[in-house]
Amino acid sequence: MSEPTLLNKEIRDWLMDCGLFDQLLPADFVAASGYFSISTIAEGEEIFHEGDAGSFMCIIHTGQVAVQKTNSEGQPVTMATLRSGRAFGEMAVLDGERRSASCVAASNCQLLNLGKDSLEKMLNEAPKIAAKIIRALAVSLSKRLRMADGQLLSQQI
Repeated sequence: MSEPTLLNKEIRDWLMDCGLFDQLLPADFVAASGYFSISTIAEGEEIFHEGDAGSFMCIIHTGQVAVQKTNSEGQPVTMATLRSGRAFGEMAVLDGERRSASCVAASNCQLLNLGKDSLEKMLNEAPKIAAKIIRALAVSLSKRLRMADGQLLSQQI
């Protein structure tokens, strides 16, 4: 295995800090870092649009991201504001469906990105690490679904 680059070390540190991948071992973070990239997004910039094909997911390192849906009048409505450590865009990457919402930088952001192609490559080259990452994303999605279920129930009572 080649020596990690400075960028890979930064990505490794960001992955370790995000809290999503607590099941990974230190060596797993090093290996996984080669499949992620970093992007800087300016406040107000759209990261992706509802209905787009999902080719990547993100994890917020710094900043905030607004998750928006278009209402019946065609206006964007902010459904949630995500903060550091939260993943978004993973549904489309995992299931191949179109984006269920738009995501816009609510402040200047630094994001970790994992492309669908990179995830496939990781599945082929490092399947045990990829499985841990996919499991962590599934757990995160499950928690969000349970929370949404609870919110729906409380609105009906």
